[in-house]
Amino acid sequence: MCRIAGALRTLLPLLAALLQASVEASGEIALCKTGFPEDVYSAVLSKDVHEGQPLLNVKFSNCNGKRKVQYESSEPADFKVDEDGMVYAVRSFPLSSEHAKFLIYAQDKETQEKWQVAVKLSLKPALTEESVKEPPEVEEIVFPRQLSKHSGHLQRQKRDWVIPPINLPENSRGPFPQELVRIRSDRDKNLSLRYSVTGPGADQPPTGIFIINPISGQLSVTKPLDREQIARFHLRAHAVDINGNQVENPIDIVINVIDMNDNRPEFLHQVWNGTVPEGSKPGTYVMTVTAIDADDPNALNGMLRYRILSQAPSTPSPNMFTINNETGDIITVAAGLDREKVQQYTLIIQATDMEGNPTYGLSNTATAIITVTDVNDNPPEFTAMTFYGEVPENRVDVIVANLTVTDKDQPHTPAWNAVYRISGGDPTGRFAIQTDPNSNDGLVTVVKPIDFETNRMFVLTVAAENQVPLAKGIQHPPQSTATVSVTVIDVNENPYFAPNPKIIRQEEGLHAGTMLTTFTAQDPDRYMQQNIRYTKLSDPANWLKIDPVNGQITTIAVLDRESPNVKNNIYNATFLASDNGIPPMSGTGTLQIYLLDINDNAPQVLPQEAETCETPDPNSINITALDYDIDPNAGPFAFDLPLSPVTIKRNWTITRLNGDFAQLNLKIKFLEAGIYEVPIIITDSGNPPKSNISILRVKVCQCDSNGDCTDVDRIVGAGLGTGAIIAILLCIIILLILVLMFVVWMKRRDKERQAKQLLIDPEDDVRDNILKYDEEGGGEEDQDYDLSQLQQPDTVEPDAIKPVGIRRMDERPIHAEPQYPVRSAAPHPGDIGDFINE
Repeated sequence: MCRIAGALRTLLPLLAALLQASVEASGEIALCKTGFPEDVYSAVLSKDVHEGQPLLNVKFSNCNGKRKVQYESSEPADFKVDEDGMVYAVRSFPLSSEHAKFLIYAQDKETQEKWQVAVKLSLKPALTEESVKEPPEVEEIVFPRQLSKHSGHLQRQKRDWVIPPINLPENSRGPFPQELVRIRSDRDKNLSLRYSVTGPGADQPPTGIFIINPISGQLSVTKPLDREQIARFHLRAHAVDINGNQVENPIDIVINVIDMNDNRPEFLHQVWNGTVPEGSKPGTYVMTVTAIDADDPNALNGMLRYRILSQAPSTPSPNMFTINNETGDIITVAAGLDREKVQQYTLIIQATDMEGNPTYGLSNTATAIITVTDVNDNPPEFTAMTFYGEVPENRVDVIVANLTVTDKDQPHTPAWNAVYRISGGDPTGRFAIQTDPNSNDGLVTVVKPIDFETNRMFVLTVAAENQVPLAKGIQHPPQSTATVSVTVIDVNENPYFAPNPKIIRQEEGLHAGTMLTTFTAQDPDRYMQQNIRYTKLSDPANWLKIDPVNGQITTIAVLDRESPNVKNNIYNATFLASDNGIPPMSGTGTLQIYLLDINDNAPQVLPQEAETCETPDPNSINITALDYDIDPNAGPFAFDLPLSPVTIKRNWTITRLNGDFAQLNLKIKFLEAGIYEVPIIITDSGNPPKSNISILRVKVCQCDSNGDCTDVDRIVGAGLGTGAIIAILLCIIILLILVLMFVVWMKRRDKERQAKQLLIDPEDDVRDNILKYDEEGGGEEDQDYDLSQLQQPDTVEPDAIKPVGIRRMDERPIHAEPQYPVRSAAPHPGDIGDFINE
């Protein structure tokens, strides 16, 4: 019973505070008056004021929860006020018996509106004798009795008590030290005991929160507790005698700090961002906001509830969104979200503890910004029904027209990007439309050349739609259409030959002045009055000319199929056609003349040289014919020997093997080795046929058993004859004499140069001088040579000891004079005489 009474006395201040708050809150609900609910706050202190001591808490009523209030003391040097309204002492000072009084101000930070309240501090009256004699009743905690011996056996002890925890409200106003419980041992009747407590909050950090009277065992708390810092203290009580000997087992004391609603909810973010597609149906999830409360989440102080205070803008409905008051989920509750009208909503979200109780709960706010995202609910629309453009003919990759559209969806998104297509008016696919990624315009371009003479105008039907289809339920047409009128501009085009190349067949051998054909060009510009003139560009053999007006082509030389300029019987000539437009244009055409062969080339023997043996066996020469004509003016060929000279048919015989080959054989039993010219008559198959006597040079030689020649030198001698051999020998002798004379002349000239260098004074040197005569052939003065200088100059002084003379101005001083080797001084006959004798 004693413990129950003590617990009730401990909870009594907490219940009284809650009752007082309930009464104050009830009055606020009834009046909902912003300001301090009381005119004067009073606090009773048990002793003088010390620095940092909490004195009391002033409560400010905020009806709408939006005001941001700042507190201020009229005595800032002695007292300060925190944001939660707790008043603390700034310094330590004695409080006189007279009532101390000061003012507390509360000012709205936005509106600057100001309120005030008076605070009175007083000392607790001194204890009277009666109060000393009858101290207030405090719960006692007795150490459990231990086992003891009695009459020689153990006496059963009572079961150990389960000591209930001590509940102590946080932020208690005191006075401090505040007595909590008394710890006592049954042995204090016989012994003088000392009590102590250990553990965090006593002798361990944070130290000094709990103290115990060592004599009486009174456990007290020295200052207000904060559950958000430490929610439970675990202490251990000890009892020892005066010698420090333990007389009781330690007992555990648990002190629970009871939560008070002293913390406002705090949002994890002050600004929350979310998105929702436009046109979303009611009930669409948008986002979740979250707030936390430092108070006990399992108690009302930490149970939060959410609500939306305001929505901006308020169109099309002021309540477009709702919030789940427990989870903070925001969802849509009304239809009509349209990004093109409202792109963003701003919500003020309030979180209130005490399960959202507006009277007792503390609140805080945050901002939720909801962006309405775009969906394709607007198709592109052309700004005009008809667009116009023009393009020169035969031009490609030219922008013809610029198609402009409008789209209310968000720019540069698939719901805004336009895609164009041609739905009509272009069956041959000459146009294409590309989208400009920046402006979203459609660029109509020409992809195939257009001929003005064929099409002067196009009327295209074009359609525009978005990259993504329209959202479901949209009543607009999915695309927009327009027409594009394209005018083709006539330009001067190149004349062209048709056909090109032009092929004609003609026999070779045509004489100059023959008209071959007319090669004319056409002008595609039918609507322009222009004249065309012709010129020749390429005529490799210079056989043709063209009339500049009418394009008639005439020969100026004989056409020859066998010319090297003719390839595969075809002769190519190129001509140019030019008009007189602005600017003038031109085109080229090729005339191909296929030359038909005529029999204008006689056949020739092939090969032109051959070898055979002196005897008929082995003895055969295979020959064929070479004819520059082609069938039927070539083979088969006829081979025959002429009647004269008579030695031809006497010595040789020819046999036709087939139409192209024949065989020449030695008719007599022996023919002296040599070179013989055998004439052969060859006739082709032309109409009329063409014959030719072609000479075959046959080398007759002695042969071995294999038929190979073995006396080439004899063949040469025998074949040439005596007169030819004499002529050849004379030529060789003359050539040798000329070489010998040239060598002698060079040798003599070297001797003269050396002699003059030794004997002639430099001043009298006449080499390299030009002598002028008045008669042809010159005089004889320049031929007066000293022939004695041809002998060896034995007594001539060397150049080293010869005095240096003065050189003439007309001598060439650039190169040094050649230094000839010094001959031996031994006597010998003249060099020229020796050379001639040799």
